[in-house]
Formats: sequence, structure tokens, C-alpha cells
Amino acid sequence: MKMQSFPIVITQDEDGMLMGSAPTLPGCHTQAKDLPTLYKRMQEAVELYLEVQKMKKNKISHDKLFGFHQLEVAI
Repeated sequence: MKMQSFPIVITQDEDGMLMGSAPTLPGCHTQAKDLPTLYKRMQEAVELYLEVQKMKKNKISHDKLFGFHQLEVAI
């Protein structure tokens, strides 16, 4: 089985919940209360996303994440 890596972004909301998303896989995200659970759920979410895309015979993007930057704006 071929292994492939996908970057994930982790944020935390004001209630302390962790949210993970895979920016190169639109709509692929999950949440959890702790990092070990979030990692497990993200792996499951990515695997399910890829399985569904394969069933639909959709091409999976192999875009690479370029980077993230913090943008400051006045509000």
C-alpha cells in the first residue's frame, strides 16, 4: 500500500475544542477535546475522504501546502 502525506491545520476555539482540517482536501475536517483523539479522527476523516473520492472516481488533488501566514488587520 502506497503511503501519502497530507498537511493538517489545527485550531482551538474559545471553548477549548480542537479543530483539525486538511486544507488540500476541501471539506475534510473534524474536532476533538485532545490532540491524540484529534489525530485519530483526522486520520479517519482523510481515509474516508479518499475512499469516497475513489468511489466517485474523482481525481484527488496532489497539491502541496505552500505555507501559512498570520495576517493582522484592524477591526
